[in-house]
Amino acid sequence: MGLHNQYLGLLFEAPKHSHRFVETLAFRRPDVHTFNMFELSVTASNLNVTTDVLAAAGGGAALDQVFGMSAAAGVISLGLLYLAFMHRTRRITWLGRLAGYAGSKTNLPGWAALPLVLFISTILTAFLGFIWDVSLHIGKGRDEGPLANPAHYFILVGLFFLFIAGALAMILPLDEKPGRAAIKLTRTWYVPTGGVLIMGAGLYALIGFPLDDIWHRIFGQDVTLWGPTHLMLIGGAGMSLVGVILLEHEGRISMGSDAEGPDPRWSQSPILTWMIRASAFGGLLIGLSVFQIEYDFGIEQFQLIFQPMLIAGAGAFALVAARSMVGPGAALFAAAFAAVVREITALIVGPVFGDPHNVFALYLGAALVVEALALTPLIKRRLLFGAVAGLGVGTLGIWGESLWIDAVYLFPWTSSMWVDTLWMTIPVGVTTGLCGGLFAQLLSGDGIPGPAVRRSVVLAMILALFGTVWNGLTFDVPTDATASVRLTDAESVDGFRMVNAEVKLDPADLVSDDPEWVSILAWQGGGETLRGLVVDSLERTGAGTYRSTQPVPVDGKWKTVLRIHDGRTLTAAPIYLAGDEAIGAPEVSADPSFTRDLVSEITLLQRERNFDHPTWLFAAASVIVLVCTLLLVWALAWGAVRISSVTPRNSLRNTCSSEVPSRT
Repeated sequence: MGLHNQYLGLLFEAPKHSHRFVETLAFRRPDVHTFNMFELSVTASNLNVTTDVLAAAGGGAALDQVFGMSAAAGVISLGLLYLAFMHRTRRITWLGRLAGYAGSKTNLPGWAALPLVLFISTILTAFLGFIWDVSLHIGKGRDEGPLANPAHYFILVGLFFLFIAGALAMILPLDEKPGRAAIKLTRTWYVPTGGVLIMGAGLYALIGFPLDDIWHRIFGQDVTLWGPTHLMLIGGAGMSLVGVILLEHEGRISMGSDAEGPDPRWSQSPILTWMIRASAFGGLLIGLSVFQIEYDFGIEQFQLIFQPMLIAGAGAFALVAARSMVGPGAALFAAAFAAVVREITALIVGPVFGDPHNVFALYLGAALVVEALALTPLIKRRLLFGAVAGLGVGTLGIWGESLWIDAVYLFPWTSSMWVDTLWMTIPVGVTTGLCGGLFAQLLSGDGIPGPAVRRSVVLAMILALFGTVWNGLTFDVPTDATASVRLTDAESVDGFRMVNAEVKLDPADLVSDDPEWVSILAWQGGGETLRGLVVDSLERTGAGTYRSTQPVPVDGKWKTVLRIHDGRTLTAAPIYLAGDEAIGAPEVSADPSFTRDLVSEITLLQRERNFDHPTWLFAAASVIVLVCTLLLVWALAWGAVRISSVTPRNSLRNTCSSEVPSRT
């Protein structure tokens, strides 16, 4: 097969002892190896990569940038401490006046209003930076360093101010107890629980930056959104919205008396207040949707059944809670708000900045299901409503979403994946819907479910997520399977060599009649027209034969790969891979015709990763990140229960009369 196939044999055919294979539970094909992401291991000797080279180019950041970012974090922290000292010793008064002004416009206490206003601007900044960062990596590849990517500045500023927003809620209260659930720090200093939670979520996200650098120094660059430390960065920002909702609720109930329901003063602007609260859940929906972004760009590196599962989980929790806590129409408003923000962000990153464009989940089907079920008596029993609505989201809602996916996404959901999809979406939808109902129940003032019930609901959600994620991360790689490719030149674009491809698979029955995709992905190549991303779904021409429907680039810095996803099978073969001296990877050229082995696609899509480590080390590092995540989830749950214990009855009602009813 020539020099290139000899290279591929060296690069991708790991020795027998370096792979740990897992038997499938049933119906195991003899020509297929089943992997779990935590069990894939390839030696660095096969990658011709040294640890020093990885640390310098494919691994962690340059030390001067590490020191620079650390110094900036120190300066910001000292500035925040100085501001707190000056305000709390009454050496400055402008901060209190600014908080009072924000409170007068939002009908909330200043210690809740000003942090919420700051949070809105900062989370939008961070989200724009996040989408832009993903787009830049897709179109241009890895960075020269964290400070060499302009999008990182938006993310860093956003996350720092997210942390500051939480700290500000703690700094502002003077000579008062900010709400009934306030936490006592000193003899005279009480802080709102919601502020502590927002700051904690921001700290969790910021910790992801140094951990990410350590991660890359050990494991190399994992060019995927789903790297564990990457999930910390985006997960902390996403889950901070729960703290925001709690802070708003905490501020609202602090304005009332011991009577039933909220203080009538809070509803001086009922329409504006309703929109603000419903928008918060739209923000939560966006925050919980960030884990799907690879699917939104069409460069997903995991099974397609993950996408409906993630949509079901985000939609069930955010929309059930929105409808239960805000009132009729809130689920639809939250979905519409999320869509508008996502579209504006996509337009800025795509047409304005000139980077790859993304689409996004609409959640209309899920919102309609939740709103329809809320018209029944189920809405009066929030836990039961959450479970039934979650079931509806995981079935009818996901079916409705599939119509949108078919219309705008590169890879529609195939009919063959629906059975496996429902095994993922139903348990996740039901358990996250239950948690959404529990969240609303806690803040209603209508009684706190017992500890056993609360813990069982949260534990059920965690187990459902863990089980479905583990299932989705298990994939098959065929053995002794090859792809024969014939390339014909097409008109160049952006100065790049463009080709059409004809593909023949061996064995011919490797792919079923209804695969998730047989496609060619070309990315990280740049270009004014191509913008560094071309995805082509191949047209089937016969048994095991396919052809491209549009030309793809095969020179410059492009990485062009044939990808196959059929059920649990995830495999790929290189068509063209640019040489990368920084990681010691030679070029895989696009010859007019060639035959190459089908291998685990992670070795192609994540070339910069360093696999020269024992399996247990990657698993242990992932467990550390998981523990940090569970601690954040526990803190948010604890905060919700704490605020619930002081919430007046009927606090979620959406109309207030001038007369405050008695609790008797």
